[in-house]
Amino acid sequence: MDRISFKIGTVFFITILLVEGVLFYYLHSSIIHSRIDEELASLQTRGNNHRDILESSYSQETIHHITTMESRTDTHVIITGQTGEVVSSSVPTDDSMQEIITGTPDNVPRTGLVLENDWKDKQYIASVSPLENSGAVYMFKNTERVQSLITKLNKHFWLAGILLLVSMAVIILFLSRFITKPVIKMNEATSKIRQGDYSVTLPRGGNDELGELSESIQVLADDLSHMKRQRNEFLASISHELRTPLTYIKGYADIAAKAGTTSEDRSHYLQIIHEEATKLSGLVKGLFDLAKMDENTFTIQKETVELCEFMRGIHSRLAPSFNEKNIALNLVCHGEVYIEADPTRFEQIIINLLDNARKYSEAGTATSMTVFKKSGKVQIIVKDEGKGIPEEDQSWVFDRFYRVDKSRSSALGGSGLGLAIVKELVEAHGGKITLSSKLGKGTTFEIII
Repeated sequence: MDRISFKIGTVFFITILLVEGVLFYYLHSSIIHSRIDEELASLQTRGNNHRDILESSYSQETIHHITTMESRTDTHVIITGQTGEVVSSSVPTDDSMQEIITGTPDNVPRTGLVLENDWKDKQYIASVSPLENSGAVYMFKNTERVQSLITKLNKHFWLAGILLLVSMAVIILFLSRFITKPVIKMNEATSKIRQGDYSVTLPRGGNDELGELSESIQVLADDLSHMKRQRNEFLASISHELRTPLTYIKGYADIAAKAGTTSEDRSHYLQIIHEEATKLSGLVKGLFDLAKMDENTFTIQKETVELCEFMRGIHSRLAPSFNEKNIALNLVCHGEVYIEADPTRFEQIIINLLDNARKYSEAGTATSMTVFKKSGKVQIIVKDEGKGIPEEDQSWVFDRFYRVDKSRSSALGGSGLGLAIVKELVEAHGGKITLSSKLGKGTTFEIII
C-alpha cells in the first residue's frame, strides 16, 4: 500500500473515474432528455397533423380513419367535442387518460401543448392540439415503452462504463509502472548508497526531470565511490607518510642515545632525524593549511606585485635544483606585469608547480615559466616535458590526497596535497587553474588571474 506505483495509480484512477463519471452522467442525462423531448415533440406533431386533417374534413369517416390508424401504432388518440365529451378513441379511455383530459387548461395555443411529460411516474405522456370550434385532439403514449427504451440505453451505458473502467485500470497499471519504474530503480540505488555500496549503475534516462535525477544519483554514486577510494588511499598514505619518518626518528634517536656512539655517528643520526622531522613538519603543515581553508580561516594579504621581477626571484632560487637533475628552467616574462596577490602564498603556488615539474621530469628536458597579459587577465603558464598525466586522472589531480603514480609518490616525496593546495590558493586569489597533459610529452598548468 505504500508503494509509489500504487499511490500514483490510485490517484490517476480516482481522478479519471471522477472525470469520466461526471462526463457519463452529463452524457446520459443529455441523451435521455433529448430522447424524451423527441418523443414529446413527435407526439405533439402527430396530434397537430390529425388536427389539420380534421379541420379540413371533419366527418365521421375522417375520425374513424384517424382512430383506426392510431390503433395500429404505439400511440393513442382521443378526439373530444366542444363540451369535452369523447367523440372517438383509438383505445378505451381509462382513468389516467381521463385525468389528463380533465386537467387541460382553457387557453391551449394553436401549436399544441404537452400535457404530461413525467415518463418515470405517470402511465402516459400526452399532448393536446385544439380544433377550431370543434374540441381537441389528444395524443397519448404509454411510458412503459419509453422506460423500456431508457432501460436499454442504461444497459449500453453500464456496459460501456464497465469496459471503460477495466481498460482504464489496465492502462493506469501499465502507465504507473512505466512512470515509477525509474523512481523504484533510483530508490534501490539510493538504498545501496546509504548502505555504503557505491557500485550503482542507473540506465540513462530521457531529458526530463527523472532523467536529470537519475544522472545526478549516478554522478553522486561515482563521486562517493571515488571519495571512498580516495579516503582509503589517504588513510593508507598518511599512515605510511607519518609512520616512516616517525620510525626513522625513533630508531635513530635510540641509536644516538646509546653509550659508545661516536660523535660523528651521532651527528649523522641527528641529521637524519632533522630531515625526517622536516619532512613530517611539511606534511602536517600542508594538512593544517587545507584544514584552515575548509574552515574559511585562511587569510590572503594582497598587495601589488610586479610579476616579472617576482618570477625572476623564484627562478634564481630554484634553478640550481633543476640544474642538479640536468633540467633546464626557463622564464619568459617581458616588460612589467602587475597583479594583486599575497606574495608568500603566490610563491607557494609557483614553487609547488615547479617542484612537481622537477620531480616528474627526466634529465635533458626543459621546464618553462611564461607570463603575459591577455584580454585584461594575467596568464601564467608552467610547462614541463615530463612523463605526463593519464587522461583518466586529469580530472582528479587537484583533489586532496590524490596521487597519479602511487608506487613512486613515496619515493619522490609526494603526499598528494601539493596540487590541492595550489588550487585552493589560486581560487582564494580569485583566479582559475587548468591543466593539459599528454603521456610521455609533459604537462602544462595555466593560471588565469
